[in-house]
Amino acid sequence: MVSKTTDIDREKVIEIKGLHKSFGDYQVLRGVDLDLYKRENLVVLGKSGTGKSVLIKIIVGLLTPDAGEVKVLGRIVDQISYRELLELRLKVGFSFQNSALYDSMTVRENLEFPLVRNQRRLTRGEVNSAVEEMLDAVGLLQTINQMPSELSGGQRKRIGIARTLILRPEIMLYDEPTAGLDPITCLEINSLINEVQERFHTSSIIITHDLTCAKAVGDRVAMLLDGRFERQGTFEEVFATDDQRVKPFYDYNFIQ
Repeated sequence: MVSKTTDIDREKVIEIKGLHKSFGDYQVLRGVDLDLYKRENLVVLGKSGTGKSVLIKIIVGLLTPDAGEVKVLGRIVDQISYRELLELRLKVGFSFQNSALYDSMTVRENLEFPLVRNQRRLTRGEVNSAVEEMLDAVGLLQTINQMPSELSGGQRKRIGIARTLILRPEIMLYDEPTAGLDPITCLEINSLINEVQERFHTSSIIITHDLTCAKAVGDRVAMLLDGRFERQGTFEEVFATDDQRVKPFYDYNFIQ
């Protein structure tokens, strides 16, 4: 895959150096180094239990590292005040694996909720315009008055992305964006992730087990092995190896 960011200024929006995290005697992250560049889609791969979700929680300040440094948009996450952390989180959008929509709210109300909560001075017209723009961006304007229970899994995923985007974050974090979806819908979500990057100029980390997704959306791929990112590069570079920690991962996705 040809990188979509070759002509983009290589400004770092996330910098992770020497990150360690343990739970009791279990070492999850053992000296992680990773950078995310402006307007880059970075895919993070790894088996279950390797620390991918732990890494994301540290990035947004939900967990504190045992050692090392995580800098997001120039701020060291565990060294800023709680108020500053809340302000930083508004610039980092998190697309949950299960979409995390409120079942008791319509699609419109789901998108309005974070907007009205965080930007109280908006007029009703501005709120309506923002909601309609985001739903149009994900191709689901027609669902605006529906309930989440009336939507398919792929539609709920798209609405979840729209709700995250409505605050115009600079960074997007996608947690298993294609999990539980049929192959055709997976391709649609992959296309949407690329469209979001192009239209909203986001920098993104995409956690996935889906190598088709990784190949389709990743400007760069980083594989978490034994608590460290030991393989980083293009999709082809990461999997050009006989390393038995890596090869079975590829074989499972493309051969079995």
